[in-house]
Amino acid sequence: MARSALPRLRKLCLSLPEAHEVEAWGHPTFRVRNKIFATFAPGGDPHCDGRPATCFKAAPGVQEELVRKAPHRFFVPPYVGTRGWVAAWLDDGAEWDELTGLVLHSYRLIAPKRLLALLDEE
Repeated sequence: MARSALPRLRKLCLSLPEAHEVEAWGHPTFRVRNKIFATFAPGGDPHCDGRPATCFKAAPGVQEELVRKAPHRFFVPPYVGTRGWVAAWLDDGAEWDELTGLVLHSYRLIAPKRLLALLDEE
């Protein structure tokens, strides 16, 4: 699953208007106007219990709700978790339909209004 998770996440993120990928801290980050809206951590990363994961921005309250309802799928990431970001493991039953919505919401929280208008036109 770890090997197939990055291409799937990459395809999702890069399908969004003006999204681009930048390697930072040794891992892929996905950005719009150079602001990060999602990251990928491969298996072996100690910050993710050695499991592949993605991290994304969430609206207030969403992090707590996701972690409370599904702690086997979501966790509070180090460093950015204090700012409401949430992480999801990408192995053992990752629900890609839900993750797609969460990554899209993260993009919407970061992207400028002009790009959101383009997204809404699609």
